[in-house]
Amino acid sequence: MDDMSDDITTTIGRRIRSERTVRGWSLAELAGRSDVSKAMLSAIERGATSPTAALLVRIAAAFGMTLSTLIARAEMQAGGVSRKEEQPVWQDPATGYIRRDLSPASRMPLELVRVSLPAGAKVSLPASSYAFIKQQIWLIDGRLDFAEGDVVHRLEPGDCLALGAPSDCVFHAPGPDPAEYLVALVKD
Repeated sequence: MDDMSDDITTTIGRRIRSERTVRGWSLAELAGRSDVSKAMLSAIERGATSPTAALLVRIAAAFGMTLSTLIARAEMQAGGVSRKEEQPVWQDPATGYIRRDLSPASRMPLELVRVSLPAGAKVSLPASSYAFIKQQIWLIDGRLDFAEGDVVHRLEPGDCLALGAPSDCVFHAPGPDPAEYLVALVKD
């Protein structure tokens, strides 16, 4: 892992510990709420391991927030402008999925996230991660097959998809190029 990855891993771990502590939760309580083992949570909080997107989504959902909010709280300082060089960028060690949080830190219910999903990669997220948000996906480049439960939406550049009721979802970039897309999330 390079120094930048080490920094974000440590920063995310500290933020998770802070969110847990402010709620007065033990590791066991967070483990129960997120379905992530105490040992894994401890390793994440210490910055000893870089968590996958699936783990971070479950942890964020346990706190009642989106992955974007968790990462933004870990990395961004208050202010109205989100400068490109200051935007948190996180890479899923399992898939190579790269997520850039575009929105400035604020109490606004809207978040913008740019994602690069490598060709051939798939990311599965449970319905629980969509329980308290509404979102739209706008494909910038490549191709994205987005499965919402049993329904598969095949998106081409310029297509925009508004997600329906929460269901298990799979993001898949069938290739040959990565899927580059913008996600607009609104918290309920």
